[in-house]
Amino acid sequence: MRPVFALLLLSMPVLAQVPARDQGLLHLTATPNARLHPVPVRTVAFQAGFWKSRQDTTVRASIPTLLALLEEKGTLDNFRRLANPDASVPRRGPLYTDSDLYKWLEAAAWSLAIQPDPKLEATIDRTIDTILAAQEPSGYLNTWFTGERRSLRWTQQTSGHELYCLGHMTQAAIAYYRVTGKRKLLDGSIKFIDYLVRDFGPAPKQPLLTGHPELELALAELYRTTGNRQYLDLAAYLLSGVERERRKISNRDHVYLFAGRPFTDRTQFEGHAVRALSAATGAADYDLETGEPASRRTLDTLAADLSTSKMFVTGGVGSRASGEAFGDPFELPNRQAYTESCAAIAGMLFHHRMLAATGDARYADLIERALYNGINSGMSSNGTLYCYRNPLSATASDRIRNPWYDTCCCPPNLQRTFAALGAYFYSTSKDGLWVHLYDNSTLDWHLESGTPLKAQLKTGQPWRGDVELTLHPARAEEFTLYLRIPSWSLKTTVLVNGQAATAQPQPNTYLTLKRTWKPGDKITLTLDVETRLVYANPRVSEDYGKAAVQRGPILYAAEQTDNPGPEVFDLAIDHRNPISAEFRPALLGGITVLNHKGLAFDSTPSLYTFQPPSAAQPAAITLVPYYAFHGRGPANFTVWLPIR
Repeated sequence: MRPVFALLLLSMPVLAQVPARDQGLLHLTATPNARLHPVPVRTVAFQAGFWKSRQDTTVRASIPTLLALLEEKGTLDNFRRLANPDASVPRRGPLYTDSDLYKWLEAAAWSLAIQPDPKLEATIDRTIDTILAAQEPSGYLNTWFTGERRSLRWTQQTSGHELYCLGHMTQAAIAYYRVTGKRKLLDGSIKFIDYLVRDFGPAPKQPLLTGHPELELALAELYRTTGNRQYLDLAAYLLSGVERERRKISNRDHVYLFAGRPFTDRTQFEGHAVRALSAATGAADYDLETGEPASRRTLDTLAADLSTSKMFVTGGVGSRASGEAFGDPFELPNRQAYTESCAAIAGMLFHHRMLAATGDARYADLIERALYNGINSGMSSNGTLYCYRNPLSATASDRIRNPWYDTCCCPPNLQRTFAALGAYFYSTSKDGLWVHLYDNSTLDWHLESGTPLKAQLKTGQPWRGDVELTLHPARAEEFTLYLRIPSWSLKTTVLVNGQAATAQPQPNTYLTLKRTWKPGDKITLTLDVETRLVYANPRVSEDYGKAAVQRGPILYAAEQTDNPGPEVFDLAIDHRNPISAEFRPALLGGITVLNHKGLAFDSTPSLYTFQPPSAAQPAAITLVPYYAFHGRGPANFTVWLPIR
């Protein structure tokens, strides 16, 4: 029986031709099973506020400083040495460093969409020339498997990262093409992939396995960009798992790699977190194009497994340092949590595809949870320090934020996320406009009817609940406005031109407002940002008897810097006392801190006693947003606090 990922392609429609600059972050205009269509990155401009600050820091500080580090560490020289074989320049860095440069290129490309910069564009062009000068006539391009390692090509498919690097090269090429219209890097990627299409696949061709899934989603997006169905066929082949026997994939590898067996056989997330979520994202992309029922059932099963038993309260993912892996259900440690920045981003990409397919607010809620917390924590406020792992508790001796990692996957991954951020905030559908996240921004795009539409959003989010959305369609037109009501907003009010909306807002849904909208129509939301305690499922043993603190979309932590008395690990929440909010504009770029009259455990010199611990000592507790942990230097901190 043929694997399901090899079916249904002949019945797919020919893609409509859409100008590159009008293609969204995901180009789903002609995708048959996409309910929602993300807007192009260039159409969303943030104004002064929470995400404008983060995006500006990415463009002005993060992207240029990381390029300097990539030069210093030899990542670009790895390409130059291939273009000049006579130069005695050794290759530097791990075998997957090509992908770090490609991710940086993607971040830089998206940054041009929001802030044109001729100097940066010229730098990108020179970098692309450097990369392509190392490409072989066959199309093959990888700086590790050359020279003395040439004979090892395609012999280490479980660990070699050849296809992983190509995936990120392709995504960078597509981003740059959509922003500038320049095809040079895109044509180089196509040349490499055409070589794969020609020589690899089911027998009698050579077998191919993505030891680190990533190419699958890049192939789907390349198909959407070019209309060449062979690229989607190659993604189907990689997801089919048909090469398990030819490649001699062990049981351990098919778990750890999340590859080497049919994707539709999967029933849970397991193994390396980034690999697993990248494979699922590629499968979700494939499902958007084909609508294969077995694929959709698998995706729904995996999405439920992730959100109900394997995701941290911050939206982070990955419980075990060993293998950077998922743990068992409800295995969600705090200090030992691995929670790699790349894993949180991979989870967001997966949920972004699921949202596009379904329009289900639950996926937007998960995107928000990760974005504001477990992803946002990955980059310091000045944009030059990064977290590889994002634990929920740490000590002052833990050096979590660093400017560079030899495995430098997370810094450029964070940069490309923040540069393209606007595309996660809005979508269109056949019947209207969707607003997923709220921040000061302007959307300048059009409805799918073709009517030009501008939307101006003003808000105090995430610190305040006021949201004002003003619509400016080019002419009066009937369409549906979908406004996401977050799960944390238990009491929401909505006014349309000063009158109460007829529909009743419900948490974790989209409020649908269908009417004839006129230029200047104004929608006012008041979201409920009351501070709340969050409790874990009792099966999460580390958090039993504890609570986390959340206000709006922001998770909070107690850090020793703000609590000079007892150690933060001895603090406890006193449920009898309220938690008050205080905005401090001069602290960490302007944040709301929380203050609470809590308790501290009595100190005891004994590790074990016959008396239960007491928490009779009053203690003033200050909490700051989790994403800012170690933002003022290493210090003890914790998210989960005992509750008494």
